[in-house]
Amino acid sequence: MIKYIGSKRMLVPLIRAAAAQLPARRACDLFAGTTRVGQALRALGLEVVSNDLATYSEVIGQAYIAAGRTVDRTRLEEVLAELNALPGRDGYFTEAFCRHTRYLQPQNGMRVDAIRDAIDGYELSEVERGIVLTSLLEAADRVDSTTGLQMAYLKGWSARSHQPLELRLPPLVPGPPGTVLRRDANELAGSLDVDLVYVDPPYNHHSYFSNYHVWETLVRWDAPEQYGVAGKRTDCRERKSRYNSRRQAPAALAELLAALEAPWLIVSFNDEGFHDPAHVQELLGERGFVARIDVDSKRYVGAQIGIYNPRGKRVGRVSHLRNQEHLFVVGPDKARIAAVIQAVAASGSNAAVGAASAVAASRPAA
Repeated sequence: MIKYIGSKRMLVPLIRAAAAQLPARRACDLFAGTTRVGQALRALGLEVVSNDLATYSEVIGQAYIAAGRTVDRTRLEEVLAELNALPGRDGYFTEAFCRHTRYLQPQNGMRVDAIRDAIDGYELSEVERGIVLTSLLEAADRVDSTTGLQMAYLKGWSARSHQPLELRLPPLVPGPPGTVLRRDANELAGSLDVDLVYVDPPYNHHSYFSNYHVWETLVRWDAPEQYGVAGKRTDCRERKSRYNSRRQAPAALAELLAALEAPWLIVSFNDEGFHDPAHVQELLGERGFVARIDVDSKRYVGAQIGIYNPRGKRVGRVSHLRNQEHLFVVGPDKARIAAVIQAVAASGSNAAVGAASAVAASRPAA
């Protein structure tokens, strides 16, 4: 699993505990990212629709959501062994992300160039191609030199960046195979035929497309023009989401929630973004009974390290090192919502004291 600021690693146990209490057979992860939540839902036995606009998310979804037992994994092991044996080749990736910028060391960048070129020469199904590309993404991530974001890279090489890039076969996730889409979430919402939707939209001005532009380029393999110290794709300037706008994000989320017809929703965001928890809870209360769980957590590793200028000198002060994640579960059955709160509490998570009272404060949908 690649390092990802929006992976929901800490929330997955709560989401899994909550979803296990709901009468759902099909679920959609509308903003899938690395598919961590979708994998947890699949492992519960749900058929998952994994959706995200990012191309890298699409291939990760093929590897972990769509791939089933019919995939010839022995053949893919052989393919990865052949790719692992290739000598490095100096190309666009090495120049763009190892010399012009410093995301990977050149010897590993050259391996990426050689392997990524070779992948397109194999006859692979869409799912097989997703598995192989995910293997390369994860291999590159294991030897990168960042804090987990691609808005910048470390001034000095990280210890892991000295390790050789190595392809590994992504494991099969238990549960039924799902579907992978690359659609605008708001446009997709009204056509979904599922019982449960997980909604975790971008909630501040940072775009995931920009935050992980290196992986987007590795998958697309389109050698885009770059700009800035971080060497971002030029289309990062053009590709803007309403969810990355303080003015537009609340309305975008309200429209999304109104369009969803699934009886059960799980919604999450943290307190550093554009969404007011009380307002979101009010919107969700119009749909049914609501459980709210607030979880204290560390901020991303970049905040722990601090703020530095381009010369590597520490400047300024990080305002805070912890934030609060808000998790909402909404549906038509009060008893189920009460069971969700009990299940989350039993999971040992840091649930808010006021979570249980949310059931009584909520109202059923009209």
